[in-house]
Amino acid sequence: MYSTLKFAASAAKALIFPRQRTGILLFYDKLSDEKLIRKLFKYFMGYDIDLDNPKTLCEKLNWLKLYDRRPEYTTMADKYAVKKFVADRIGSEHVVPLLGVWDRFDDIDFDALPEQFVLKCTHDSGGFVVCRDKATFDKQAARTALEKSLANNYYLMYREWVYKDVPRRIIAEQYIPSLGKPESIEIKVTCFNGIAKLNTICRGIAHDLPEKRSNDHYDRDMNRLMFSVVYKNPEVPEKIPEQMPEIIALSEKLSAGIPQVRVDWYIVDGQIYFGEFTFYTWGGFMKFEPPEYDEILGSWLTLPDKH
Repeated sequence: MYSTLKFAASAAKALIFPRQRTGILLFYDKLSDEKLIRKLFKYFMGYDIDLDNPKTLCEKLNWLKLYDRRPEYTTMADKYAVKKFVADRIGSEHVVPLLGVWDRFDDIDFDALPEQFVLKCTHDSGGFVVCRDKATFDKQAARTALEKSLANNYYLMYREWVYKDVPRRIIAEQYIPSLGKPESIEIKVTCFNGIAKLNTICRGIAHDLPEKRSNDHYDRDMNRLMFSVVYKNPEVPEKIPEQMPEIIALSEKLSAGIPQVRVDWYIVDGQIYFGEFTFYTWGGFMKFEPPEYDEILGSWLTLPDKH
């Protein structure tokens, strides 16, 4: 797995605080949210953020980090609590079945789990392991990966406030064979002020190398938009799923009353499954190609009063 932005964040830390890594982290973590966001924004985006009159999408996403802090966002970011949140609003048939939840790796009852399953940390992005065969499953490697993830304060990296108070737990979910493969399809619907205005069809493994994954962008009416962020558009447009109108409708139900949130989906044997909510795509630091799309998409978002 590879995340361009996470790799760049390490470089940003070294640039902002040019000392040994162990010496910079304490200072980095003690910076206020606003001060660090200003530093990271200048590094990633190349210009100073305007928090008084934000215009681009990236400026507005970082404004939301600071000034739109509603308690329900913590529930929506929690991979355990969000299952009930989603089931209550659109039905449990759209929720990947839960197999268990634990506070520590040592609490997991592997004997009670099926032959295949997925383990995920509830408070971060990318903290998961997949078991395709219990007979060959490397528990020690899984322990190392998940305990490292549990120890990680995900909020501190880009000050994505929604993750700050999510309880750190491990959940087990039903394994879905069609996911996590080079040909896997994921649909991401970005809603602005409760309206689905940006639809992205992704092919490939999440967080994989840029050359191994593609993102195909469309507007609300499924007209193709030729811009990219990290992942390029495929040369041949992706086939638009027949379930797209329902996915858009479900996304708008879940995003009602929220200034901006991305809702991720999977289609498995014709059934639509909710993936997760993402409040700040790529941490709110996106280099658009061509650059003008940052302001175009920013114009689609009306910011709320400070909360």
